[in-house]
Amino acid sequence: MDLDLKRQKGEQLIRVLMFTVMLSSMSALMFNIVLPEMSLEFNLSIAQVSWISSAYTLIYAVGTVTYGKLADKYKLKNLITFGLVLFGIGSLIGLTSQSFGMALVGRCIQSAGAAAIPATATLIPIRYFTPERRGLALGMTATGLALGSAIGPIVSSIIVSFAHWRWLFAVPLLILLTLPLYRKHLGDERGTAGKFDWIGGFSLAFTVALLLISVTMGGWWFALGSLLGALLFIVRIRTAAEPFVQPALFRHKPYALGVVMAFVINGIGMSLYFLSPLLLSQVHQLSPHWIGMAMVPAAIASAILGRKGGKLADSRGNVFLFNMASGLLIACFALLATFSGVSPLGVSVILILGNVGQSYMMITMSNTMSRTLTPKQMGIGMGMFSMLNFISQAIATGVYSRILAIRTSDSWNPFNLNSEGSMFSNIYLVLAALHVFILVAYYFQSSARKSGVEIKSQA
Repeated sequence: MDLDLKRQKGEQLIRVLMFTVMLSSMSALMFNIVLPEMSLEFNLSIAQVSWISSAYTLIYAVGTVTYGKLADKYKLKNLITFGLVLFGIGSLIGLTSQSFGMALVGRCIQSAGAAAIPATATLIPIRYFTPERRGLALGMTATGLALGSAIGPIVSSIIVSFAHWRWLFAVPLLILLTLPLYRKHLGDERGTAGKFDWIGGFSLAFTVALLLISVTMGGWWFALGSLLGALLFIVRIRTAAEPFVQPALFRHKPYALGVVMAFVINGIGMSLYFLSPLLLSQVHQLSPHWIGMAMVPAAIASAILGRKGGKLADSRGNVFLFNMASGLLIACFALLATFSGVSPLGVSVILILGNVGQSYMMITMSNTMSRTLTPKQMGIGMGMFSMLNFISQAIATGVYSRILAIRTSDSWNPFNLNSEGSMFSNIYLVLAALHVFILVAYYFQSSARKSGVEIKSQA
């Protein structure tokens, strides 16, 4: 493909992708506020109706890596077509549902289709943008994600204020408007031909599903099943002629280190979206409506500044953006550890630093990871990267929930100004320290890599 034509297609596709990611992000969040209403309508417990959200996350995590693997073999335009059509079918089933079971089926089909979007969101910047311009593309997808997170709860509140909650399924149908544009602008590139390792794929899906269930619902049997699934997956990829994942991918040191670092960073970042609403509810006694309003400024700031972060990655490099993101996150958690119990307005302002920092962090991590992989590894490598991010967030949510169950008034931060939020203050202080450790580790890793390059060039 001509370079100028490829660049034009890339610029057109990234705008479409930003809209797609925004709607996908909205769909993932919109049902959270109507769980109590669904519980009353179907005479079910909150735990039972929460499967509307839990099942979506579970299938989305497993589907993300599956589509990533399929993208190594099939045309991306056909995969995104299949995914968006499936997403639309699930939305229609949910919209016309008359029982909880039917609504859940619609939600599961939605998720199975939406899982194609992360693969598209990582591969379009990689295939249609040079490494020097890739940060800008990743910044735009981060903007779409932030916009969806910001307006999803607001749109949901507006819809349920005058219509039945089933109409929340109608909003994602707008995503079908992007399908002709993907068909028009996506090329016919495909990966290498080969067999799809269904046994390896199912063993990985089995492992991830049971792991997420054990984290969200508890139960050692689920954890044990996940461990057995992991062992089966390892044996399979070591013995299959064409494994689901090449073992060499995990032996690739830059990729392996990047995945581990991103896993920890995502787990820490989950505190911004999980702990913050609980802080505003339990310490500041805000209603759900005002909690949502307090979270909006940070999401809007991420949406506005996300593209700027991508430009900085292109112009100043990933190391510069990583350092900036680390500084913002350390400042955010240190301030929350000190002032989290003082004022909800202060919390809302401090969260701007954290959300922008987390957005920048994910841009630089995605950009860095994409440069460690060969074209043959790209689909499955970025799919695994996305899937592990979901697992990290699920595990972090379970860990934070268990820590908050420990009641204490002892504060580890001598500057903490309100003893009522001592446990939150302690958690934020630990998270700030973890980010300091990550920044130091990243510095030494970058220095070592730079020294290695210099030695090779001198040789």
